[in-house]
Amino acid sequence: MASTNFRPLHDRVVVKRVESEEKTKGGIIIPDTAKEKPAEGEIVAVGSGVRDDKGALVALDVKVGDRVLFGKWSGTEVKLDGTDLLIMKESDIMGVIG
Repeated sequence: MASTNFRPLHDRVVVKRVESEEKTKGGIIIPDTAKEKPAEGEIVAVGSGVRDDKGALVALDVKVGDRVLFGKWSGTEVKLDGTDLLIMKESDIMGVIG
């Protein structure tokens, strides 16, 4: 997948969106035109981290496989190996699920 073909730099991560449900809890089917892009995804690649004031490398808090929540307009959409992905800074991630 993207982690073998693309390595983000510094504090950037590559996220694959997790698709939302096609139906509401009441059973109403949501058409594609009415769906919002999900703000939840899975980390598929992470950068090496950033350097602090002393030059030491500080690793990221997230790792490959983490499910995360991010802002609605976060990241840059890219297509790698036919897969739609987002590249964003770790600071755009609001939290890890589970």
